[in-house]
Amino acid sequence: MTVTAGLVLSGCGNESGSAGSPTTPMPSAPTLPTASVTQSTPVGAGLPLTVSRTGGFAGFDDRVQISPDGVATVSGRGKETIRCKLDPSLLATITAAAQQVDWAALVATKPTTKHPDDMILAVTANGKTARIEDPKVKPLAAPVNKLLTEAAIPPGKLCTKI
Repeated sequence: MTVTAGLVLSGCGNESGSAGSPTTPMPSAPTLPTASVTQSTPVGAGLPLTVSRTGGFAGFDDRVQISPDGVATVSGRGKETIRCKLDPSLLATITAAAQQVDWAALVATKPTTKHPDDMILAVTANGKTARIEDPKVKPLAAPVNKLLTEAAIPPGKLCTKI
């Protein structure tokens, strides 16, 4: 019986494929996605995007959520939530600016007040939030300011109510 077991084992250990039955190639490991690839946030991914304005002397609590198709959902303390369609030029400006941000480099933390009556203007995308004055989101500063002053709060000329 020992001789038979030795012959069976020696036949299974043949890796060259030159003798015996042909071998079936094993699938290589790179065909499966890795966790780092599927969970990383690439530069250039920025919509949907949420802009929030909270605090300040007036006690702001405004939020604008922008979807990739340009529909914005605008909400504020004591105000009715509305939906509007952003002007295509403003949407293009916001999209281009959001694509310049390295979202993966941002930390997923909620901005905190720096002093009493601090007004926090923040942007959130891809699960990451940063104050607008953070140098990492600098490209969004001007478009976000335009969004808040001319477009969506309350709906203005650059955001048509739908």
